[in-house]
Amino acid sequence: MSVMVWGVPTESPVALLLEALSRNGADPVVVHPRQFLEQSVDIGLSGGELRGSIRVQDRTTDVGDIVGVYVRPIEPELVPELKDVAADDPAMQRARAQFDALMAFTEAAPDALGCRVASRLSAMASNMSKPYQAQLVQKGGFDTPETVVTDDPDEARAFVRAHRGAIYKSVSGVRSIVSIVDLDRDAERLELIRWCPVQFQENVRGRDVRVHVVGDEVYAAIVDSSATDYRYARAQVGEDATLAPYALPDEVAERCVVLARDLDLPFAGVDLKLADDGRIVCFEVNPSPGYSWYETAAGLPISDALARWLMRAA
Repeated sequence: MSVMVWGVPTESPVALLLEALSRNGADPVVVHPRQFLEQSVDIGLSGGELRGSIRVQDRTTDVGDIVGVYVRPIEPELVPELKDVAADDPAMQRARAQFDALMAFTEAAPDALGCRVASRLSAMASNMSKPYQAQLVQKGGFDTPETVVTDDPDEARAFVRAHRGAIYKSVSGVRSIVSIVDLDRDAERLELIRWCPVQFQENVRGRDVRVHVVGDEVYAAIVDSSATDYRYARAQVGEDATLAPYALPDEVAERCVVLARDLDLPFAGVDLKLADDGRIVCFEVNPSPGYSWYETAAGLPISDALARWLMRAA
């Protein structure tokens, strides 16, 4: 039985998982997005059965022998070797065909083979619209920040004043730096939102907690930083954020597990704020969390938990 890892093996979350799989006795099949010429994917669905194989260099694995898949690929168009390659170039077509075949495999494998997948790309799509995902988070029992997405500068100013301060951030799944709105400093820039709607949220004050859900397990880290966006604390306040393990109340931990399950994300990063006013506010659920910093800085065994979860069907 095998575990497939679809991602760049030198990227830290992937590297940590590969080490954990090795410690747990697995010999993973690594499908490298940049090595599409050295790989082949032959998979088909017929009569309700998923059949085929994946060849990586001189190793061929029957898809029926794969019990778990970790999904953290990059689109062919973002592969450095293909950056300037036309869509009809044979190399691009081969890379795209492999990507599409692997995506289809990871979508079908849980139902067709009982294979564990962390996580299907279709499930990850909820994070491509923060306002949409916020509605799902609310159904899961968490508060979310008061939010407005607007292209009206006056509405934005009124929102900031009503909440005695606000932040702005990406409305999509693309990473952005969360920043405070300064109505005086940003007066000219606010006029530009007439051509590009922007998401504004209340500035929730409190302590940040990052919760990693792995199946039914949770691993939480609490953040110590005065930065608006603790990931960029050095740039914002001159010193890095520090992390420490945090024991979530059982009820909150269970809510995180149920929320991730409802989103079909067996591996997820839940961003919480323990607000000064007593609320537990959820900003978003990251469907493919870059967990390495939280593991190394807070000493959380996330990669081992993920490896065990992927191997459990074996």
